[in-house]
Order: sequence, then C-alpha cells, then structure tokens
Amino acid sequence: MTAYFISGASSGLGAEMARQLVARGDSVAIAARRLELLEALQEELAPLPGKVSVHALDVTDAAAVMAAMRMADIQLGGLDVVVVNAGIAGGARLGTGGFARNRDLVETNFTGALAQIEAAMELFRGRGRGHLVLVSSLASVRGLPGTSAVYSATKAALALLGESLRTELAGTGISVTTLRPGYIRTDLSAKTRFPYLSPLERGVEAMIAAIDRRAGDVVVPAWPWRPLGWLLRAAPAALIRRFM
Repeated sequence: MTAYFISGASSGLGAEMARQLVARGDSVAIAARRLELLEALQEELAPLPGKVSVHALDVTDAAAVMAAMRMADIQLGGLDVVVVNAGIAGGARLGTGGFARNRDLVETNFTGALAQIEAAMELFRGRGRGHLVLVSSLASVRGLPGTSAVYSATKAALALLGESLRTELAGTGISVTTLRPGYIRTDLSAKTRFPYLSPLERGVEAMIAAIDRRAGDVVVPAWPWRPLGWLLRAAPAALIRRFM
C-alpha cells in the first residue's frame, strides 16, 4: 500500500486519481479549497479498500501547505508520493488590464506549487526517500500566445523546476516525475475549442501508470498528445498563432 498526497483533488484529474488509487487499496490525502467537494468525494470513496483523509487547503498559503502535508504524513503513516496537481487556467492577454488574473495564475500554478514542493522535499530529504510528482501541461512545451501565455509560462516553469530536481536527486532515494497531460476532459478543459479531449478515466490511468514506473518527464496519454507535443515544438510561430 502506497500513501499519496494529492492537491487540487476536489474535481478533475485530482479527484479521478484519488478514485483510481483508493480503488486499488492505496491511502490518499485529498487536498483542495472546496471542502464540501472533498467531503463528498470522501463519502463516495468510503466503500473502497483504500484510506482517505481530507485537508481543506489553499495552496497559495505556504504555512497552510506545510501544516497540511505534515498532518497527512502523520495520518497516513508516512507519505510516499506527493502529487502537485492544484492549478487554474484562464489568463488574460498581457496589456489588457488583466494583471490580477494573471497574478492569480502565477501564485496558484507556480508559487503554490513551489510551496508544496518545499513541504514535500522537507519530508523526503528527512527520510531519504520519496516520490515527487509535478502535474505540468502539454501547454508547457511551447510559449503559447494570447490568453494562454501566462498559463503556459507557469507550467513551463514547473517542468523546468522538476528537471532541476531530477538532476540534483539522481542516484538518491527521491524520484521526481513531471507529467504533461494533453487535453483531458475535465471542468478546466470544458471551454476549450480543441476538437478532441481524452476521456478522463483513460487520461488518469496513463498518469498513474507513469507515476508507478517513476517516469522522468512524460506527455500523457501518449496518443495523440506526444505527437502533438513534437509538432508544437517544431511548428513555425505563424502556425501557432493561427492555431491558438
């Protein structure tokens, strides 16, 4: 049995990950701002074999992040895997008066992630083992224009931080996995105009499989998102502008 901490677990990828992990008997600490949704999820998961603990958490509150992770570590008998998943989308075009919205993106998607990483690494360094999982995005492989600019920048920053840690911790008992999900059907992706969305269950299955094998940096699910990732990297800027 493995003990997980998952932020952003009140809906979408985080909630589905909790469902699949608890169903196979793992222990999961679910954390998010919306306590009522976490409690509903805990009730839904109660008949399953794994254990669930609930933590109301705003990841932009660094002290609260540290306290929640320490509490989860005690409740579950030692965290094995921390999944840094909490995030928001919907930025504003730069120079259009949307600074506050873009600042919220940075504070949640990167500064909030940094607080979680700091808390997790304190636990993992103390015991010499652990697995840190960073949920970035396919949008991190290329600087995207318009309303996606700040979002893609936050996710790219998270992926680069994961690369730094993976280099630093190679050969130790601490693993770092960066997941770059493609477009998966969640509340966050509901407004996208992309013509195809991967089913939520299949997308999360691919994420968990990558975590289980301690992948380094991987786009999930593999099809069609890995080929699209390669295309995004190689495409000329004019094509990216038209596509977005």
